[in-house]
Parts: sequence; structure tokens; C-alpha cells
Amino acid sequence: MFCNRTKEFLRTHNVPFTDRDITQDESALAELEKLGVMTSPVTVVDGQTVVGYDIKRLSELLGLPIE
Repeated sequence: MFCNRTKEFLRTHNVPFTDRDITQDESALAELEKLGVMTSPVTVVDGQTVVGYDIKRLSELLGLPIE
């Protein structure tokens, strides 16, 4: 559910992103494990990791107005 909300937020603001499904992509799951995170969604913006549906943090990192 929150993965879809995060993707919708990014689409709404015309932010390009790569969607990786950890249930289908073992390398995506391995990357998540390297980050020390075992939940989703995880969004990485310029090396900064955002865990969960954190619109305030995403907005700050992307230079968008905070909703």
C-alpha cells in the first residue's frame, strides 16, 4: 500500500524513479539488506535513504514544497 503511495507521489511531482520489486528481484532484496532495512518502501535520493511513506523527507530531499 505505501509503496504505491510513494510511487504516486513521485509521479505526481514528475520525479523519475526506478521501481524494484523485492519479491521478484533478488538483487533488489540484497541491496535492501545491505542498507540494513527490512521493510518497504525504501527510496534512495542522492545517497540518502528514506524508509516508509515519508513525504516530508522526500520533499526536502527533492527540493519540493512540503505538503
